[in-house]
Formats: sequence, C-alpha cells, structure tokens
Amino acid sequence: MKNQLVAAKAYLNSATTNKNSHLEKELKQLIKELEYAVVNSDLSTRAWQNMKSMEIVLSKVIKVDSECSADEAKLRAKTHDKEDQVLEERKTITFLTELAERTMPKALHCLSLWLTVDYFSLRPAKRELPNKHRFQQKDLYHYAIFSDNVIACAVVVKSTISTSMEPEKIVFHIVTDDDHLPAITMWFLTNLSNQATVQVQRMGDFKLLRSSYISTLEQPNSGNQSFLLAVNQLPFYLPEIFPTLDKIVLLDHDVVVQRDLQGLWKLDMQGKVIGVVDTCGGSDSSHRMDLVINFSDPNIAKRFNAKTCTWAFGMNVFNLQEWRKRDLTSTYQKWLELGKKSKLWEAARLPMGLVTFYELTLSLDRQWHVVGLGHDPSVGHEEIEKAAVIHYDGKLKPWLAIGIEKYSGYWKKFVQYDHQYSQQCYMQV
Repeated sequence: MKNQLVAAKAYLNSATTNKNSHLEKELKQLIKELEYAVVNSDLSTRAWQNMKSMEIVLSKVIKVDSECSADEAKLRAKTHDKEDQVLEERKTITFLTELAERTMPKALHCLSLWLTVDYFSLRPAKRELPNKHRFQQKDLYHYAIFSDNVIACAVVVKSTISTSMEPEKIVFHIVTDDDHLPAITMWFLTNLSNQATVQVQRMGDFKLLRSSYISTLEQPNSGNQSFLLAVNQLPFYLPEIFPTLDKIVLLDHDVVVQRDLQGLWKLDMQGKVIGVVDTCGGSDSSHRMDLVINFSDPNIAKRFNAKTCTWAFGMNVFNLQEWRKRDLTSTYQKWLELGKKSKLWEAARLPMGLVTFYELTLSLDRQWHVVGLGHDPSVGHEEIEKAAVIHYDGKLKPWLAIGIEKYSGYWKKFVQYDHQYSQQCYMQV
C-alpha cells in the first residue's frame, strides 16, 4: 500500500496526469483513501478494494506514459529533421543571396557594354570630361566615390546635385577600375549638366598603393572581389590620392542624398580627422569595438577601449590637413600588417577605420547618415525621411532583385529610366 502511494504521488506530479484530468482525479481520490488506511492501519475489505483500484489506475498511467514517451520520441525525431531542413535551406538562401550580390543584373551589364562601345567610338579628344581646372580647387565641395557600378554612381551624383543649394560648387571624384572607366566616363559625358563637375580616375594610376595590393588587382579573373579589396583600402589613402585638397566627403556608391550637404563643409572639425555617425546609443552594447576586433591580443587590449562605440562608413567628412599632420596613412599600414600576422579582425574597412582613427572621430547628428536599408527591414519611414543621406549597406542593394522592396523607391526616383541607354537595355522601374 505504501509503495502504491509513492508511485501514485510521483505520477500525480508528472506531465502525463496533468494532461489527463480524469486520471488525475482518480489518483487524488485513491491517494486520500489509502493514506487514511495506512494511518489508521485499516485492513478492511474497502481498503483492499481501494488497493486493487489503485493498481488498475497505476497501470493506466503507465500505459499512457509509455504512449506519450513514444509520441515524444517521434516528435523529437521530426523536430531534428525539420531543423536539418531549415539549416539546409538557410545555407541555400545564403548561397543564392551571395550569388545575387556578385551577379550584375542583365540590364546593368547591357548598360555598361553600350556605354563602353560608344566611348571607344569617340575621338580621344572627345573622351575628356569638362572643367578640369576645378578638380583641385580648394574652395569647392569635393566628394569621393569608389565604384565599378555605372547606375549606382549616377544615382549618387544626381541625388547630390538635386538636393544641393550650390550645385555649381560640387566636384565628384569617381575612382574605378580599368574595365568600368569607359562606361562611367561615357555616362557623365552624356548626362552631366553644366552645374557640377565630375572626374573619373583609374585606380591603377595610384602608384602610392602597395605593390602587393596592385598585383592582386591585376590578377586575371580576380573580378569583383579585387575591386572590393580596393574599396576597402582606398579610403585610407585619401590624402595621397587628393594631395592638393584639405577636406573631402566620402560617399559610398550605395547611398542616396536627400538633403543639402553644405553643412558638412562648415563643420568645425575640432582637430579631429573624420566626421562619423555612431551606430550605438545609450546602453546598446551590440555595436562595440570588441565585436569586430580581437581584444585577446595584448597589443589591442593595451591600446584600445573594448567598449568604444563603432561608427558607420558610407558618408564621412575628412580633415585631410590633420590626417597628413598625424601621418595616419602610416598608422593604417602598421595596423594592416599587424592584423595580417595576428588575425586581429576580418578583412574589412570598419575594423581598420576604428584603429586608424581611434579618438580622432567627430560625432555627427544621426540625421546626417541613416544606415541599414540594405539589410534591416525595421528602419522606420520617419527616420528615413529626416535623413540627409540614406545608406543601403548590406547585401540587399537597391539595384538587385533581392533588395528590400519598401526602400527601393528612395533610390529608383533618381534613376533615369527614360534615357536612351536605359531604354536600349530595357531598364524598368
């Protein structure tokens, strides 16, 4: 009888009886009866009947419990199968997303080909963009863009000019590779108004870059990955690329300018080198320096604060005078070599920017630069509308089919779909 009580109480507390109210009710009643019999040493016929009843109920509980265990095992097996399927599907999605990111849409490839053909049909004298005398004028607003994408460059340039109060003072310096220089040049030969100036430069002409870097760019079939390497490195050579300029704004080719940027040229840099928008705020710890840099290395731990907030590349103003004064290009090259030897970070420009410009950043208001439109569908409409520059950072670029649809309109309104080249290549809204 005592053994039955122990077993009954154990099963009463199990998930099996909790899901079967009838069994639970029977067990409680019989436990009460048997406890009374034990306490009072009751060996009456009623007590024996209650013991038999308890035996029957316990057998039912055991049967239900075994069935539940079998069902649980089946469910667990199915769960594991589904988890494996989800994992495989995630791998497939990642692969297809990366493939889509690397693959130029047919219409854009067509656009580049037509522009290149027409560029080489011109006499050499006609291939030159106008207003060369403005390229080095310090009193103008200079913007650097590193890109191999014709339509992306076109959107950055058009959106910047469209929102400017003084477009005639703007000079764009577009740096690209040998393959895309003809197409980008041709686009601006046929599309640029007299208001602004555009210079298109070949990155291979910059002898200041390390020989190992140039050799990587010249490898056959290295393709877009080599250009990405260039985009990551070139911003750290701005004073050498533009030796006569004192100030420049770097715009990534996946941004759209929505407000006049004249205020950036009036900023007091306070002895700082780069103006940035921080990507963390308050108690947010998801954008700290130790998340992109290996602080287990003593050189890093000794020199930097792990809790330092990260910031965004994509729209940055640079004080080139202060940069040269501090010889930060040498600082960059030093950390670049240390990073290669000790695996301090993944190959990317943000970690390099954080260490090169450490304590030399001027924090800008968040409305200057809103990020996330290329990876985060939660960026709010109101935040976007107030931003001076919106940034499609991430893999979901607005010119790709995988771009986030609800953000595409901000970019598409600056694409010239009615242009003859666009129509030849069936570019559509």
